[in-house]
Amino acid sequence: MRFILFTGKGGVGKTTIAAASALHISNSGLKTLLISTDPAHSLSDALSLKLNPEPQLVKENLWCMEFDVYYSMKKYWSNMRELMYSVFKFQGVKSVVADELSVLPGMEEGAAFLWLEKFYSEKFYDVVIIDSAPTGETLTLLSLPQAINSWLLKAFPGQKMALNTLGKVVRKTTGIPLDKGYQELQLIFSKLATIQNLFLDHSKTSIRVVCNPEKMVIQESKRAISYLQLYGYNVDALIVNRVLPKTQNGFFRNYEKKQKQYLNEIDQDFNPLPIFKLNHQGEEVFGIAKLEKMASGLYKKERPENVFFNEKILQIDSTKNGYQIKMKIPHLNTTTLKLDKFGDELIINLDNKRRNFFLPKFAHFHTIASFTYTAPWLNIQLVKS
Repeated sequence: MRFILFTGKGGVGKTTIAAASALHISNSGLKTLLISTDPAHSLSDALSLKLNPEPQLVKENLWCMEFDVYYSMKKYWSNMRELMYSVFKFQGVKSVVADELSVLPGMEEGAAFLWLEKFYSEKFYDVVIIDSAPTGETLTLLSLPQAINSWLLKAFPGQKMALNTLGKVVRKTTGIPLDKGYQELQLIFSKLATIQNLFLDHSKTSIRVVCNPEKMVIQESKRAISYLQLYGYNVDALIVNRVLPKTQNGFFRNYEKKQKQYLNEIDQDFNPLPIFKLNHQGEEVFGIAKLEKMASGLYKKERPENVFFNEKILQIDSTKNGYQIKMKIPHLNTTTLKLDKFGDELIINLDNKRRNFFLPKFAHFHTIASFTYTAPWLNIQLVKS
């Protein structure tokens, strides 16, 4: 069973790329589920269909769904939601406000993981395509299991038996289902951990970053890939959407010239990651027919359900005095190599070429102490400033 997650800066066409990919895969005979975790719910617009919070068959071998946080909470978080609602009501909060407050931050992302755990355990689908929220929300989604585990251990360290016993007393006296809420939280965490491990399995899960040939989008894509690889996720492709075809003259001539410059930068800076480029379609892309045409132009003879790349090109390890960064850069000529660092941005200068990497935020407080090169790995030592 394959999971493919599409992410990228808002507005780059991530939803249409995900939908086109799902259609392309389903046409090959594989049972495909296309789901959206983006609260904007633009997947319905892309398909020109009204979707439900449960999978619905939209064509042969293709099912689609959009998450609904309230529906998902009723399905998966019933005891937890009842617990929070009861606590707020017990404190004198009005029913309508208590109902809203019981939707805790992270519950929507958590419900998304629980749906994925359900699909993975049932093994009905061959491929699950995830149209994720923009990059920042995606990183929050992927880090949710660790956050919940940390919160659970800090909030209830070694108190399982006490909570179960005391919780029953609290429920009888106040009506607050403390014991049921804690038990459900433990069950939820075990399911989240299952999906966390699945997402870290490079043979089963891939993440594809969608971008446009624009400066700000390219910068965010670099940061996203660095973070995803840092946490062990496999980014197996970069998809460059809305590339302008050659026009020679006209209003977009300068824009096309700038795009060409950015496309060259993408080819250099994202190497060796596979890069798929898709021309601007010249119109709005919505509806199954247009999406299928779009997918054919994107993947050509490639099968989008395959794993396109499975190499770790960035590794970060802690050392006694700071961190060691290992970057996979083949055929590097160290005689003309120069490294600079500004905040969390690492700049590699080689001859007249420059490559920028965005490091995790902690790197902001470190400086470059030294570097060595043992082909194909560039090793950089960072120490605290």
